[in-house]
Amino acid sequence: MTKRKLSKDEQDLWQKVAKTADPLHDLPPNFAPKTALPKRIEVSKPEAQASLSKFKIGAKSRGATPGNNLAPTLSERLAEEPVRMDQKAFQRLKRGRLYPEARIDLHGMTLDQAHPALTGFVMRSYAEGMRLVLVITGKGKARDDGGPIPVRFGVLKHQVPQWLKMAPLGPIVLQVTEAHQKHGGSGAYYVYLRRVR
Repeated sequence: MTKRKLSKDEQDLWQKVAKTADPLHDLPPNFAPKTALPKRIEVSKPEAQASLSKFKIGAKSRGATPGNNLAPTLSERLAEEPVRMDQKAFQRLKRGRLYPEARIDLHGMTLDQAHPALTGFVMRSYAEGMRLVLVITGKGKARDDGGPIPVRFGVLKHQVPQWLKMAPLGPIVLQVTEAHQKHGGSGAYYVYLRRVR
């Protein structure tokens, strides 16, 4: 790209502007500051070793750093919920000595398929007078793609306890807890229903 030359009018205009401008600094034209390199500091070996011998790891620390306050896992939250059913029956349930009267397997379903299937199953079980049913969700697969927001491990596993607390199932569900290992472990839930009135 070639530079074009200023016209006579443009040169006159520039001269007028240049006469009214105040210089920022009183420096001679074509002044270029020289940058000086920092001086190298020579330290003798005994001084360097002496300063290192005084160094102690953690000497200036402010104490223990606070730990992470992570949200409890789903298993921990379910274990902390109060027991609303008979205590003896609950202990037998946790040990796998109570057997479910019916079961539904939601494993492999989408959320849109699983929600109506679960609602219908629990409502029918309640209407038939059943007390303990088993809901199998599966443990879920790790599908975290490394994005900025972590993805939950087992979407159905996390969603089913919420559905069981919401209407229309909330009023008829007495207790929700993870199943014993022989009934599916953390991939299934015992759902203890209220008595039919």
